[in-house]
Amino acid sequence: MSWLSSSQGVVLTAYHPSSKDRAVGESHGQGGEEATSSRRYGQYTMNQETTKAKEKPPFDRSNSQDSVDEVSMDDYWNEIDNIKKSSENRQEQEVVVVKEPDEGELEEEWLKEAGLSNLFGESAGDPQESMVFLSTLTRTQAAAVQKRVETVSQTLRKKNKQYHIPDVRDIFAQQAESKEKAPDGTESQSARTNENKYQGKDDQASSLVVGEKKLMPLVPEEAPASETDINLEVSFAEQAVNQKESSKDRTQKSKGNDVPLLSFRLPKDKTGTTKIGDLAPQDMKKVCHLALIELTALYDVLGVELKQQKAVKIKTKVLLEQDQRKVPGTRIPLIFQKLISRIEEGGLETEGLLRIPGAAIRIKNLCQELEATFYEGTFNWESVKQHDAASLLKLFIRELPQPLLSGEYLKAFQAVQNLPTKKQQLQALNLLVLLLPDVNRDTLKALLEFLQRVIDNKEENKMNVKNVAMVMAPNLFMCHALGLKSSEQQEFAMAAGTANTMHLMIKYQKLLWTIPKFLVNQVRKQNTENLKKDRKTMKKLLKKMAYDRDKYDKQDRSTNDADVPQGVIRVQAPHLSKVSMAIQLTEELKASDVLARFLSQESGIAQTLKKGEVFLYEVGGNIGERCLDDDTYMKDLYQLNPNAEWVIKSKPS
Repeated sequence: MSWLSSSQGVVLTAYHPSSKDRAVGESHGQGGEEATSSRRYGQYTMNQETTKAKEKPPFDRSNSQDSVDEVSMDDYWNEIDNIKKSSENRQEQEVVVVKEPDEGELEEEWLKEAGLSNLFGESAGDPQESMVFLSTLTRTQAAAVQKRVETVSQTLRKKNKQYHIPDVRDIFAQQAESKEKAPDGTESQSARTNENKYQGKDDQASSLVVGEKKLMPLVPEEAPASETDINLEVSFAEQAVNQKESSKDRTQKSKGNDVPLLSFRLPKDKTGTTKIGDLAPQDMKKVCHLALIELTALYDVLGVELKQQKAVKIKTKVLLEQDQRKVPGTRIPLIFQKLISRIEEGGLETEGLLRIPGAAIRIKNLCQELEATFYEGTFNWESVKQHDAASLLKLFIRELPQPLLSGEYLKAFQAVQNLPTKKQQLQALNLLVLLLPDVNRDTLKALLEFLQRVIDNKEENKMNVKNVAMVMAPNLFMCHALGLKSSEQQEFAMAAGTANTMHLMIKYQKLLWTIPKFLVNQVRKQNTENLKKDRKTMKKLLKKMAYDRDKYDKQDRSTNDADVPQGVIRVQAPHLSKVSMAIQLTEELKASDVLARFLSQESGIAQTLKKGEVFLYEVGGNIGERCLDDDTYMKDLYQLNPNAEWVIKSKPS
């Protein structure tokens, strides 16, 4: 999925060919005339019928003081009204029509996205190719894969396909043998023990009831919340299974008692926290495969449908490619960056920022001017008023031909609200962020960081995290679904749910951009198994070529041990004046200490290097490449990956 524009490179009119009658931010509460426009939503095309603005739907109050009340939803419904007005009287455009997927087609697509396409179809080969990957899966992950393989197998048999149809019993025979083992080879009970540290601390917060459906409430800004670490060491789906098994007992114990609201924090990890962007591309690809399987397993365990969409291919120019020709290396659309800069130049203390809409006639004129002059560099940004820039930013997000949260996963993001606890919602969001295409993820990150800066000025601008979430949720979650017929209860449920999800995304953005340790460990195991397989192949080849196997084994064993005493690592810094240094490992030695030793010996131009410009990397062994955070304890990491090399260098742009 990528950022797309019209064939003329227009960003704000990418979704609609005409800027005619763009009405943004007219007076609140006034309905617009009926209009019909075509909206793309994942793989489907729906005709939108915009009617006069409805009164805000009624809702059921729960007994909780933390329930979302009518006043707190005002900003949400006002934003919906503004969006509906902005889409009135537009000309219809040619749309991409994609047929409903055949039976098994989505499962087949899922297996491809999970890196398991060689298990079926015309490209099917020896299932052993996927055995290394499958052997690293948890029980719940394996069950999710098995379920999809069975569906595809049944579909192919119905269609009488001539090519290889896998037998699930063959594919998962190896899994059955090690059923009681966790991914790292330890007994599965140890995973339960690890999870028990976090059990009893889950967020059974009081909920908003809409019909028969419970929704997590938006927590008031001032509500006291105890902090607890979120467990990133054990598979999220496995945690959900363990929680289910112990939930009856905990429900009985806590019945009638007030359970405190929780705020989650990143746990300290002595082997280092891994952020998105820290891993080499080949390892990040494996993380994404595992994240899709883990997300599916989590939704399966919790009984929530994972509504993944098939990608829609649109024959238009890629916006970011055009931006990169203008500014090489840019990762975020230029107009998005310019709009945020313009808003910030006006001061983030402005009251009602993001909530108060710009003037409709000015927005219409600005769209036309941007269309004509943005890439020529002659657009007069000084003339753009702050509230107009904020309205344009939201318009940019809404009118992308594919959603910011991606066509494939928008429905999955919307379904997060259906998960039972806040912890599980955060876990799902973490996995979904990993699955976004790079440009979507980078732009979402820039947006969330900007929103946090707005919230940091809440005393002056009166926009706390709840207010910002209410205003932004319709623009990210609902713009492709407006006009769909739904009951008032369904509308309110979607409003409260998506606003809550937006709240979590803003508040926990640092956590969401962290790669869970259990996924990194699974990648390490895959790499280890692949390395063993490659060595076996190499030994067979050497034997055939009549080489001395003993000589090869001796050479292989000594490769990483040459000239390095036990308990010492050799750190390479090819771009610094001190290109190599042997460093004694101690219990307290951190990555930041290693960097400090090198930088303290720099002179001349290199002396100007600052912390944050170069990083210590773990390279090879059971990982491709990993950038270490400052608080990584080197001895602990060395024990996890004793065959790694250690290199100081800058991050690729």
